[in-house]
Amino acid sequence: MLTRQGVVVLLAGAAAVAIGRIFAVIELFVIGAACFAAAIIAVAYVRLRRPRVRATRWIHPVVLVAGDTGRVDVHLEHAGRIRSAPCVLRETVRRTMGDERIARLPVDAMPRTSRSSTGYQLPTALRGVIVVGPLDIEVDDPLGLARSTTTIADTDEVIVAPRAYLLDMPQLGQGVLGNELLAKARRLGPGEFHGLREYAEGDEPRTIHWKASARSNTLMVKEYAVEGLHRCTVVFDASPAAHRDAAAFERGVTASASLVYSAVRAGLTTRFVTAGGVDLRGPEVAVHSLRVLARIEPTAAPLPMVERDTGDGLGLVVVVTGSAAGPAWSAARSILDPTLTTLLVSTDDATAPTSDGRRLTVAARTEDEFVSAWQSLAGHGRLDLVEERA
Repeated sequence: MLTRQGVVVLLAGAAAVAIGRIFAVIELFVIGAACFAAAIIAVAYVRLRRPRVRATRWIHPVVLVAGDTGRVDVHLEHAGRIRSAPCVLRETVRRTMGDERIARLPVDAMPRTSRSSTGYQLPTALRGVIVVGPLDIEVDDPLGLARSTTTIADTDEVIVAPRAYLLDMPQLGQGVLGNELLAKARRLGPGEFHGLREYAEGDEPRTIHWKASARSNTLMVKEYAVEGLHRCTVVFDASPAAHRDAAAFERGVTASASLVYSAVRAGLTTRFVTAGGVDLRGPEVAVHSLRVLARIEPTAAPLPMVERDTGDGLGLVVVVTGSAAGPAWSAARSILDPTLTTLLVSTDDATAPTSDGRRLTVAARTEDEFVSAWQSLAGHGRLDLVEERA
């Protein structure tokens, strides 16, 4: 098709012919004919020199995380019989929750049956979904009068997952949270039989193993392994009223992604619950949760019911919301299960006891504050952003 310059040349030729006819000026007829000829030749050039190219788009890394450097590489294979004309690749890069950009990649002339590659970086500063494509190849004539545009690749969807910090999961007896879990484990009674040891002052008489003591010179007592943390449920309240502003909502997304990722890495049976009926479990819960959190926006859809989980060992329910006054925290606190410990991650409030006086609250008014507060509660030091992705 003609470019803007081509249309101007064509109109100029028509004007020259019209004026030449009115005033009988032969030179104007020649100029008009030259303009028409230039436009026709330009159109023929871009049609005949249109590259016969096959394109393959390669997006890496496979899992993109906000803040990473993403890249799109385009591999071209020229299947034409003659040398192609220099061309330009044009691809639309559009964020579903943001702006739209155009990537323009110049490509030199390609000999027949040759290959070439080029690429560009993806904007991955924020989480979300990026749609790349369609990929067009444009050929202009040397005078810029005509342009041929051919689509050589369809669209692809790129998911940019939220940032995730690798956190330490609580261990029995370490930190405030670990001590809470240890006290709960002791209240639940002994776990599996672990072995025998000599009697020490303060041991309960009912733990004495009389048969083993009869074969020994001292009293022997039975020792049981205390049940540790086996399960973790992360609940993210995505309602518009749950968080103070958009920045608080994004901190909640980051906190939720970090908790799910860290729980899976720690070998815990992990579950992720959020609005819209999302209730994820199973071995791929980390990957699926990151995909959900990449797309999530504030919604008035209700949270699924977080019912009592009948799994083995101790369980941890972490509610990520604005404050302890929200309905999500109240619903989690209403679960009657002696094996579960509930913990609040607040994107708005400072670390303060909840309404029931408990200290299991993590402030997330900034990402750094969230990581430091969690590590302190778990009895460990600060960790950096994870490098290895699920």
